[in-house]
Amino acid sequence: MKNSEITGLSQEELVARIAGEAENLVKLRFAHTISAIENPTRITKVRKDIARLNTELTKRKAESATETK
Repeated sequence: MKNSEITGLSQEELVARIAGEAENLVKLRFAHTISAIENPTRITKVRKDIARLNTELTKRKAESATETK
C-alpha cells in the first residue's frame, strides 16, 4: 500500500483498514505457525502497512487537536 493511497482515505476508512489488516496479520501468523507459507515476507509487508496506517491516523489526530486549540 502506497502512502498516496493512505492519505486519500478518510479517518473512518483508516480505522477500518487497520482492523482488517490486523486480522489478516493474525491469519498469516497462524498459517505460518502451522506450516510454512509460500511467501513469509507478506507478514513483514502487512506489519509495515499497519504501521503506515497508524502513523497517518496519529498524524490526523494531532492535526485536529492543534486546530481545536
